[in-house]
Parts: sequence; C-alpha cells; structure tokens
Amino acid sequence: MKIDHVAIWTTQLEILKGYYVKYFNGKANKKYTNKETGFESYFVSFDSGSRLEIMQKPGIPENLNDRVIKQHQGIIHLSFGVDNMDLVNRKSAELANAGFRILRGPRKTGDGYYEFETLDPDNNRIEVAALFVE
Repeated sequence: MKIDHVAIWTTQLEILKGYYVKYFNGKANKKYTNKETGFESYFVSFDSGSRLEIMQKPGIPENLNDRVIKQHQGIIHLSFGVDNMDLVNRKSAELANAGFRILRGPRKTGDGYYEFETLDPDNNRIEVAALFVE
C-alpha cells in the first residue's frame, strides 16, 4: 500500500501549482474545473509516483491554525526526500535565494536525517531531507 496523494486547499491555485512544479520538479496535469461548483484543481505528480492535489473553491474557510510557529494536531508538513545532503543544502539555498523563509536547518536530526524546514506560498510547512552520512 502507498499514499496516492495529499490534497491542499488554497486561494492561490496557480501560484501554489507553480511553486511545486518549479522548486520540486512536479509535473501538473491540465486544470480541472467544475463550472457548477466553482471547484478547480491540479494534480502535481512527482517522479516517486506520489501526487499533490491543489484545490480551490469559493467559500472554503481560511485555516485558523498558526502553521508557521506553533504545531497543532493533524497533518503538519510535507516531506520531500532527496538522494544526499548536498541536495538538501542546494535546495535550501535555492529557496532562500528566491525569498522563501527557512524555518530550521539544514541540520542533522536525532533520527539520522539531514533536513531543513521551509514554507510554501500558503505557509504550509515543507521539509526536504536525506539520510545523514558522515
């Protein structure tokens, strides 16, 4: 069994799709639109086979959790795995140079990974991680 996809509501459909395509090498399908409900979505696919569904629809309430500072119950982040620590460093520098906030890292974690945490354009928490190798 595998996770097929994770879905995110947004009010910035094109911006969020563009972020995952540009910075995480995702490939977006053609936008789906339901004219009756105003629902629009993209599936962004990754080389691993996993997908991210990015959705927009009028009337979806804003998330009231503080996703930047405080942790809360429920799904808290998406993690992208890369092949080595150098790729973690490069992706961190690329996102920082593009103006995205780096919350922590790159750093070695207690469970043997090397990672950093950042935020996507909607302030969803993102990790990029590789196995730590000395």
